Amino acid sequence: MAGRTTNRLSRINQELTMTIQEELNSTVRELVQPGKGILAADESHPTIAKRFKAVGVESSEDMRREYRSLIFSASGLGEFISGVILFEETLGQQSLDNVPMPKLLASKGIVPGIKVDKGKGPLVNAPGDEITFGLDGLEDRLEIYKNQGARFAKWRDVFHISDTLPSRQAIEANAEVLARYAAICQSLGIVPIVEPEVLIDGNHSIERCAEVSEAVIREVFHALYRHKVALEYMILKPSMVTPGKESPKASPEAVATATLDVFRRAVPAAVPGIFFLSGGQTPEEATLNLNAMNSMGAQPWELSFSYGRALQEPAQKAWAGNLDNGPEAQAAMLKRARLNGAARAGHYRPEMED
Repeated sequence: MAGRTTNRLSRINQELTMTIQEELNSTVRELVQPGKGILAADESHPTIAKRFKAVGVESSEDMRREYRSLIFSASGLGEFISGVILFEETLGQQSLDNVPMPKLLASKGIVPGIKVDKGKGPLVNAPGDEITFGLDGLEDRLEIYKNQGARFAKWRDVFHISDTLPSRQAIEANAEVLARYAAICQSLGIVPIVEPEVLIDGNHSIERCAEVSEAVIREVFHALYRHKVALEYMILKPSMVTPGKESPKASPEAVATATLDVFRRAVPAAVPGIFFLSGGQTPEEATLNLNAMNSMGAQPWELSFSYGRALQEPAQKAWAGNLDNGPEAQAAMLKRARLNGAARAGHYRPEMED
């Protein structure tokens, strides 16, 4: 009797595992579709308040709902956007037409996702370095988010660059946090987006950025291996390798070469997609750099975008807090999505901006 019960539980566990694998595989395949990328619309309240202030809008729940509802409703958005990362507030909101935001996105063939980290703070005994919080209670929160419609999640850790930063302590600690988060996500059938952002702040060279980026990415994958994260069912969201913003800019070709040199050495081929963050680049710079990478021939992974401001800034300027400007805001959003969709295949040209 005991043997039959054990065998039955084993079969149930195998079926659950297969179901989770099928969920993960389905979500990944939808996210990495050719010609498409991910819209990062997961700004925290302080961040979106800064973005809104730049266009003369006060950040309130109603205004955040109006703006995000407008851009998510843009006709044709699903042709170029495969997924949207939502903030917790947005996941529970309804559109201007009283449709739940995740349901609105899904109706356009766009996969809803959710930002799950709880922000960052100083890393103890590592002056100048930071660590990201939010692992406590993550499993319970993910179950709630999944019931609300989220199929993937995102967690961001940051790495400062100087002559001495990031410290080895920061690289290892942040990699460990990212891996623990990713393992929890996969156990629940949620695809993790792993975001180790090497910050653009500073006057460092592109060579120093490459050195730090490689050290960070290598350590992240060492941690993912330790925690038995299935690389086939995750997305990497890294920074491009660029000089610091206080240094002279590098050409798109130089950025592409430096970035791909690092990632060919550090990212396993099993990873289905690398979706770059824009990290302080202008919308045009982010598109040019992505295009340059995709013009350099086939790579082991899909090279795409997961931009926030580089996709949304023109739309926010067009909207400016006036609902009557909705069509212009939607057109601006769609334009940047379409241009980055072209860059996804190496087909973008600067004259397409006009």
